[in-house]
Formats: sequence, structure tokens, C-alpha cells
Amino acid sequence: MRFMILVKASADSEAGLMPSEELLSAMGNFNEELASAGVLVDANGLHPSSKCARVHFSGDKRTVIDGPFIETKELIAGYWIWEVKSKEEAIEWVKRCPNPMPGTEAEIEIRQIFSAEDFGEQLTPELREQEVRIREQAKKT
Repeated sequence: MRFMILVKASADSEAGLMPSEELLSAMGNFNEELASAGVLVDANGLHPSSKCARVHFSGDKRTVIDGPFIETKELIAGYWIWEVKSKEEAIEWVKRCPNPMPGTEAEIEIRQIFSAEDFGEQLTPELREQEVRIREQAKKT
């Protein structure tokens, strides 16, 4: 099972404050532990919302909304993608994670990533083949 682990933003991360050397070291050690255990697929921090945009869809109309965005607790500051056996295993790993926002409360969200099997018969053999082709092509870039 794959899970996306979402690190919620804080006022500091939204202000563009960079993590301390101590936090970078602690996160580096945690990421090494994840990689050694075969759990880590990908991980990255994200720039603050002042550098991002959203695209709002309303029928055929598209509206671009530039950041920053107000609701910090709804924003994402970083993520991991993990391959684990269960949601419970993902929870156990998150509980071992250093506090991503030292000096303040922090929240990490755990979301399972869909697999082809989750879509049932709606994912026809042709769509499944297309998905495999796309993934193979993406690996090459």
C-alpha cells in the first residue's frame, strides 16, 4: 500500500522561514531510516503558498488564483510517499517523525494512494494498459 504523508504548514513555513540545521539533521536521519527500511518512495518540502497558484474550475471556465492563501492549517508544507503494509504501519512511522514545526503544534495527515485494484471494473483493460504506459513513460523522465 502506498500512502502520501502530508506535513501541514505553519505560520513560519508560510513566512518562508527555513528549518534549522538541527531539524534538517533530524529529518535527514528519519529519512535515512525510512529509506533503509524500504518505506521511502519520495519526499520533498514545498515553497510557501505566496509562490503558488490555484486553478478554480466552474464548468468550462478556469480561474487562476495566486497565493498567498490565508488558512495556514489547510496548506501543505511538505510530503512523503511511503510504501507500507498498512495504515497502521504508516501511523507508527509518523509517530517516530521529528516534530516538523518545532516550537509550535504541528499536524501530519496520512492519505492512502489509490491503486488500480481500487477502481474495480471501471478501470477497463484498455485504461489499465494506458496507466501502465504512462507510468513507464514517467519513469524515463
